[in-house]
Amino acid sequence: MRNVTFGGANSLDNYLARSDHTVDWIRWSDEAASLMSSLWKTIDTVLMGRKTYDFAVKNGQGNGYPGTKTFVFSRTLAPLETPVTVVSEDAVEFVRRLKEQDGKDICLMCGGELARSLFEADLIDEIGFNIHPVLLGSGVPLFYPMNRQIDLELKECRPFKNGCVHVSYRVIHPKS
Repeated sequence: MRNVTFGGANSLDNYLARSDHTVDWIRWSDEAASLMSSLWKTIDTVLMGRKTYDFAVKNGQGNGYPGTKTFVFSRTLAPLETPVTVVSEDAVEFVRRLKEQDGKDICLMCGGELARSLFEADLIDEIGFNIHPVLLGSGVPLFYPMNRQIDLELKECRPFKNGCVHVSYRVIHPKS
């Protein structure tokens, strides 16, 4: 079965973006670029919500990412004339079926709303975030309240020269 990794960049106070969805506080680095390059070799599918897709469009990624299938979950977005596929059905059922298909792993690049539903359905297997040394005070939250605790096991904690820290965790799924 394919793994789903929820990842991205966040502030130390767990925001993905400012309230106006800007990310001017992100500290890009060669170390982060190298880490992302390694990740892209292990995936062939990218999942995102509509708000994340809107951000991707503004930043030149509206056609998805080379070498991957990109799915955008939205009940309001019309089908696109790009390689990106809009999914209007239930995200949990779609991802459950996707994980069972042949292929490389899956990267979940989204806000906390979509991630919450996938966490609660036990569909996220790993978490990987580049934590930036800034307190935004408010913004788009990384995590939303969930209906239960999600236990994690540390896989890696790597400090970068620019003050960021990359952490990755394995999600410990409850026994059925």
